[in-house]
Amino acid sequence: MVERMKREWFGNVRADILSGIVVALALIPEAIAFSIIAGVDPMVGLYASFCIAVIIAFVGGRPGMISAATGAMALVLAPLVRDYGLQYMLAATVLTGVIQIIFGMCKIANLMKFIPRAVMIGFVNALAILIFMAQVPHFIGISGLTYVFVGITLLIVYVVPRFFKAIPAPLIAILALTAAAIFGGLDLRTVGDMGNISQTLPSFLLPDVPFNLDTLKIIFPFSVALAIVGLLESLLTSSIVDDMTDTPSEKNREARGQGIANVATGFFGGMAGCAMIGQSVINVKSGGRGRLSTFVAGMFLMFLIVVLGDLVVQIPMPVLVGIMIMVSIGTFDWSSFTYLRKAPRGDALVMLTTVIIVVMTHDLSKGVIAGVLLSAVFFVAKISKIKVQKSTEGTVPIYRVEGQLFFASTKSFVDTFDFAAEKEEIIIDFSNAHIWDDSAVGAIDKVVMKYQDNETRVTIKGLNPSSKKLVDRLGVHHDPKAKAAAH
Repeated sequence: MVERMKREWFGNVRADILSGIVVALALIPEAIAFSIIAGVDPMVGLYASFCIAVIIAFVGGRPGMISAATGAMALVLAPLVRDYGLQYMLAATVLTGVIQIIFGMCKIANLMKFIPRAVMIGFVNALAILIFMAQVPHFIGISGLTYVFVGITLLIVYVVPRFFKAIPAPLIAILALTAAAIFGGLDLRTVGDMGNISQTLPSFLLPDVPFNLDTLKIIFPFSVALAIVGLLESLLTSSIVDDMTDTPSEKNREARGQGIANVATGFFGGMAGCAMIGQSVINVKSGGRGRLSTFVAGMFLMFLIVVLGDLVVQIPMPVLVGIMIMVSIGTFDWSSFTYLRKAPRGDALVMLTTVIIVVMTHDLSKGVIAGVLLSAVFFVAKISKIKVQKSTEGTVPIYRVEGQLFFASTKSFVDTFDFAAEKEEIIIDFSNAHIWDDSAVGAIDKVVMKYQDNETRVTIKGLNPSSKKLVDRLGVHHDPKAKAAAH
């Protein structure tokens, strides 16, 4: 345990500190923008980012991943803030955390195995597109100088690492270009133009709402939605960071950690948050690997606001836009174009559907859920093809069933049999088949009873143990003329 803590906290000190500083600088405009989306004061998003980042550094399950206020959560919160105000939003944030802790204790992360690779690719690509789209209003049609600064930023972040890696290139870009803008008196949009920043620390408070059933009725639907969206984005981001760093993570611990962070955030005047793929990618690409990087990001964010607030508001937006464009380029899975050509058409359609729905709705959960459901439909369609081959043993017809017999394949199964033919006996062989559900047992019953009506004896053989158990428990065809036999 001690060795693990040393490794996670102090195994990469220098790079973690520098990457944390870069992330903190990139968090500020994002937190302010998400506050505006939610309809609250910019400090609500900044307090949330500080609290969540610091707390998740200790209780999260994925070292090096950045969690803070996010756009996905802000979109869910916006109607609640509009209709009921800030205090109800804080109460909903606390309840969101409680629900996430319960989900974590119930090991909800185990459901991650049901998310197909096509959906994961679609999720990543949709996020990359959304990150880029969010930057467009900050540099398109502003000024020629804005384009120049975005271009120089991209030049620095891509070229400098080839020759100098001691300091993360995004940090060099922020420091150098901010100094150039300040001392050159250049007319550029700055962080200060995004919203007012007050140089104060968050303070503990109880949400000023009635503690009764009416309040619960108002906030519960929002909290459930927030809990699901937050965990979905966090666990998927965790998987992406796992792949980027080739290291494992404890996803159920991450789910509980997200809940603890949101409970605390609600009591310190912040909005609900979750993992951020953009900032997590910045952290990893800047060298961040340990919990220290996440902790430094949160602490330095607050240091920037409280101590260096006057300087922070002068950071040019084009520099941060350039860094986020780098993130979107790095996040997008460029092998997707090859994947679309080579993958089965169903998987390609699932990936495209996930991307389109997320980009159109700006809701990650809707895209992922649609992708999972579409994958399930394609999977059911694929395995519902069942074969029934007819042959004879002497004078007795034998039907050999191959495939999976369940609700989607029962019609094909029943339609194969010729009930009009007059036979004394038939055999149905399930040696190469598996019985999955009540619909399958019902289909077998239907076939058996139709033959019994024609005075035909039916012998069922070849059932594997689990199929036989299901047939014996649910079947209604137990007639002396019908018998089921296992292998």
